[in-house]
This record gives sequence, C-alpha cells and structure tokens, in this order.
Amino acid sequence: MTTLYIIHGWTYTTEPWNGTITTLKKAGINVKMLNVPGLTSPSQKVWTIDEYVNWADQNIPDGAIALGHSNGGRILLNLCSKKPDKLKQLILLDAAGVYEASKKRDLSRKASKIMSPLKKVKPLRKVVHKVLGASDYDNAPENMKKTLANMLDSDKVLDIKKVTTPTTIIWGETDNVTPLRQGEKMHQQIAGSEFITRKNWNHAPYIMDPTGLAKVIISTLNKVK
Repeated sequence: MTTLYIIHGWTYTTEPWNGTITTLKKAGINVKMLNVPGLTSPSQKVWTIDEYVNWADQNIPDGAIALGHSNGGRILLNLCSKKPDKLKQLILLDAAGVYEASKKRDLSRKASKIMSPLKKVKPLRKVVHKVLGASDYDNAPENMKKTLANMLDSDKVLDIKKVTTPTTIIWGETDNVTPLRQGEKMHQQIAGSEFITRKNWNHAPYIMDPTGLAKVIISTLNKVK
C-alpha cells in the first residue's frame, strides 16, 4: 500500500482536507496528515524554517512520498534542497517558496504593529481589522506572526535549483495567494519536474474540488516507480 505524507499550509484545522483524504483512502492510499507545530499542533515558540525542516525530516521516513501545500510546500522544498535523496517523490500543491518583493505585505506588517494596541479597545477592533484587512498575518497569535515572517524571509535564500528529487507540481490557475507564475518558476528551476494546472482551481483545491484533486494525486502516485 502506498503511503502519502501531507504537510498542510497555514491553517489551524485540517478538516477541509477530509474530502480529498477520503477519496485517496478509498483508492487504497494510506494518508498521513502531519500536524504542523504552532498551527494544528500546539506550540508557543517562534519557529524558523530550519526548525521546520528538522521537524519534517524526523516525521517523514527516508524514501517516502510527500505532498506539501502552500507553506507545507515551502518546508518540503527546503528539506529537499538540503537532503536531495530524502524523498522518493515530492508533490507540490500551490506551494510557497518563491520570493517576490511585496511593498503591500511589508506595509501591512508595519501597520499591524503600529495599530496593534488599538485592537485591545473593543469599539475600535472592527475598524482596525477593516483597515488592515483579514490575513494570516493579522489573525495569527504573536509567536506565529513572527514565525510567518520567518517563513517569508526564508524564501530570499531558498535555492530551488538544488531540488533534484523527482517532483510533480500541481497548481490552480486562479490562485491569487501563490500565483501561477510562481508555479511556473518552480517548474523551470526543478529539473525534470512535471507541471499540472487546472483552470478553475484556486489556492485551496482540496476545498473547491476535493475529488478532482484526489484524482490528480492518484494519477501522480500511479506514475511513481
């Protein structure tokens, strides 16, 4: 029986993955969803990318097949860039890891820090959130805000070309979190990688089209030798 290890993205529940996982299991695939420290597993510390890489290395056996979505993809890219022979197959789903300078993101971080004291004033709370906008950064606990900043900064030094693991890249063409151009760049930089896109998928195909995503994953696993 094939075992697939999954590292989810920046989320505090894996429940939305249930539809995809159920279909995978019906196809005879043993799915191991890893609970990411600080997100779906309790942790009060501030994490660095190197610590997440060590965590993934300890929780995924050598020679395994692993899928990383969004931030989970970032973790696996860093793992495979350091240990090219760690995985038998790498599957990247709308993965993070491509660095793009973002003035809007930097300004949002600064504004969040400046306006943070106002969030404690109940009548002003809604106003502050409206100004800042709802985002992973704004809604995260303090330790995870710093962790997310560490993750974004780590992309500056990630050398994706060092990934030589057999890789399949799956992307939603309407993804506005990690845009299609980032998937195309990963495909260009990972030698021999396969690039699969779907026109109507966004950043979370496990919610939008759980059965369709499962079928793409099954097809990918059937190609693994």
